[in-house]
Amino acid sequence: MKSIHVIGAGIAGHEGFTPQALELIDQAELLLGAKRLLELFPEFSGEKLAIGKNLAEVVARLQGCDCRAVVLASGDPLFFGIGRYLLRNLPEELIEFLPNVTSVQYAFAKIREPWDDAVFVSAHGRELKDAVDRIVANDKAAILTDEVNNPAAIARELINRHRGGYKAYLCENLGTDEERIRVTDVKGLLDLDAAPLNVLLLIKEYEADTQQYVPTLGIPDDEFVSVKKLITKEEVRVVTLAKLKLRHDMCLWDIGAGSGSICIEADHLLPNGRIFAVERNEECRQFIKENLRKFNTRNVSLIEDVAPDCLEELPDPDRVFIGGSGGKLWEILEAVDQRLSSGGRVVLNAITLDTLTAANEYFGNAGYSVEVVTVNISRTRPLSNYKMFEAYNPVYVITAVKD
Repeated sequence: MKSIHVIGAGIAGHEGFTPQALELIDQAELLLGAKRLLELFPEFSGEKLAIGKNLAEVVARLQGCDCRAVVLASGDPLFFGIGRYLLRNLPEELIEFLPNVTSVQYAFAKIREPWDDAVFVSAHGRELKDAVDRIVANDKAAILTDEVNNPAAIARELINRHRGGYKAYLCENLGTDEERIRVTDVKGLLDLDAAPLNVLLLIKEYEADTQQYVPTLGIPDDEFVSVKKLITKEEVRVVTLAKLKLRHDMCLWDIGAGSGSICIEADHLLPNGRIFAVERNEECRQFIKENLRKFNTRNVSLIEDVAPDCLEELPDPDRVFIGGSGGKLWEILEAVDQRLSSGGRVVLNAITLDTLTAANEYFGNAGYSVEVVTVNISRTRPLSNYKMFEAYNPVYVITAVKD
């Protein structure tokens, strides 16, 4: 009878297998796994197949066999392991999993640190930027590295982003006679040659090279570096964020980000979300980069391109804010409409009647529910002998909900 058991090997080698796992391996007719795992069973009498980089070969062999098969994996096969690939390519009802202790669990146990609040990142074959994006968004991270995205490369990227305030634990060759855990900081990782088998644990101790800002709505305008007058005013920003109705795990597009004030404030409201700040103007982009560093944003990615051309590469949004369109409002709204799901919101700030009319017309034709709020702001003039108010141009905050 055909069956496939995917069994985690754990850290302790042969001694780490449960009696149930050993019995299943003994009954198997086909044993697959990395060479080092197959060597744990020299007396296995059935067929052995070493798993290399070509996982398609493994799937083909499992599809072609009509016998009891066991796949040996490291730790938990469903934790950055082969389990995900097998489930995508084989009938799931044929597969049973027996997980074991992962290298990450073992590493945290060795340094006596709880791990339920950590983020887990695999840098294997992935873009280094994406891995570090996830690291800097969290205070505690466990990273599975590879030959290219090694601990030194990760440390270099963190330092380039001024995010070096982590205590680092380089955990190498766990469970073997060569096991070693070296404690350093991010900068110290640059000088360490890491063993190929390693887990990197990073625990934040402080924010490097950044001031501490308490997350509050309505950051004063003069805290931002910006092109003169090209910033969403503090009071308008608060109204805009309220109309966006952000939840913690949403994806937000900020198109025409300007100084980045909206996405910087939204970053505090989306601790588990993703924010993409799209800006075409080179001068504005430099200011955004400076502001992102200053306010220590975690989930904001700057897209240095022109909308709507660059939107195709972004994940689908839950919310969209449009602060500037560069004369391409209609094209941007059409691109947004194709990607926004039912119930999604678009908030647009307009300072001219032309933009207000064009946006209202588009949303009306596209079947959105539309609300327009006019925000008129006057502030007392600073350093004046008289309490006089200085008025700002009215802003039309357009909120459109896709029905």
